[in-house]
Amino acid sequence: MFELSEAGNQSVIDLAEFRSEAKTILDEFYSVQFFLKGKGIYYQFKLRNTSSNRPCILVKKDSPVFTELQVGDILDMKYNNPKSLDASRLFKTQITSKNSHDCYTGHSIVELSIIDNIGEMICECISF
Repeated sequence: MFELSEAGNQSVIDLAEFRSEAKTILDEFYSVQFFLKGKGIYYQFKLRNTSSNRPCILVKKDSPVFTELQVGDILDMKYNNPKSLDASRLFKTQITSKNSHDCYTGHSIVELSIIDNIGEMICECISF
């Protein structure tokens, strides 16, 4: 689905794929789930589309998730398909920005960038 190229020591999505990343991700996946280190909770957020051409999530600024997530963090995120939880995929995902948004008072848009495909379709072998 994504063509990866090397830039230094970090895999990045080919620039030709960049513009269509959010649309492709949102067509295929509805939400993401992830675990924060030191917390015994998995968090789930609906994927959203903004004008940035990257998939993003909406996070309350006074939540522990917002405090823990830092720009540059790389997390293993489970991307859930809206039609079937058996069609979820696991991707290494980087937090690329945290920005306030005028339409969502008290919330921040957290932009995501998939940097690596960890596994093919996830079934019962990985449970969140």
